[in-house]
Amino acid sequence: MVSTTDALAHAAALLGPLARRGVPIGPRTTYRVGGAAALFVEIGDEATLARVATAVAASGVAVLALGRGSNLLVADRGFPGLCVQLTGAFAGLSIDAPAARVHAGGGLELPVLARRAAAAGVGGLEFLVGIPGSVGGAVRMNAGGHGSETAERLVSARVVDLARGEDRVLPAAALALAYRRSGLGPADLVCAATFAGEASDAKGSAALIAEIVAWRRAHQPGGRNAGSVFSNPPGDAAGRLIEAAGLKGWRLGSAAVSDKHANFIQADADGSADDVLRLAAEVRRLVAERCGVTLELEMRTVGEFP
Repeated sequence: MVSTTDALAHAAALLGPLARRGVPIGPRTTYRVGGAAALFVEIGDEATLARVATAVAASGVAVLALGRGSNLLVADRGFPGLCVQLTGAFAGLSIDAPAARVHAGGGLELPVLARRAAAAGVGGLEFLVGIPGSVGGAVRMNAGGHGSETAERLVSARVVDLARGEDRVLPAAALALAYRRSGLGPADLVCAATFAGEASDAKGSAALIAEIVAWRRAHQPGGRNAGSVFSNPPGDAAGRLIEAAGLKGWRLGSAAVSDKHANFIQADADGSADDVLRLAAEVRRLVAERCGVTLELEMRTVGEFP
């Protein structure tokens, strides 16, 4: 088995100046805490994508595909592998209004997709405005909100398996999409996706988007968080259970349970990702002890935590 150190050295040699060392990636997440990636590459064109795939396949280096980091907590010690982020040509958007189809790059921000589709008379994607993530992240996590989820609108996705060099366009049915998860592996990079919308009135869609944005501002905290920390258990809400356990506003070090919505954990401006996960673990333990329900993490964690 190739060691982490050897894999990183091999990948760095193959990537050359494309790869930067020790780039902080915690600040690129919505928590804005956490450490650096050993190697970091921005993929903005097909040539760079091909070179990264070759390097990953040859070196066996661990890969992290980073979108907008809206559901991700990076350990303070960072990620000991190659972090890739889609930009440039992989953040584009094409709208076929007569067919109510939207084709988007994996690096495109979801609120941009929702607003531009709505303005073009393509509805059904308004719910994405409330998710501060990327298209690739939405496919990987089957992101959702306001009664809708990505799986309901996704037609297909272009997925590149960086470890094997396979480049495929897969129908949504082949992605094993379920509640806040998919069958995609760590080395699978969602480069693009096609969505089926519906013909709509642009003004009506704009009004719905404004309603969603207003609801989120009224009911969910802003600042340094990654949205819902725990998945809702069947027939219940994680936030209700956390509040029932008396943990709303509870603090551990530089992290605190939001006093606005108990399923959000806030990080201080100079905070620690490790504190966030320690608090989440304590919340999980105490909810199980006091309410008899074991919550499951919805938030993804990356790197080595204490």
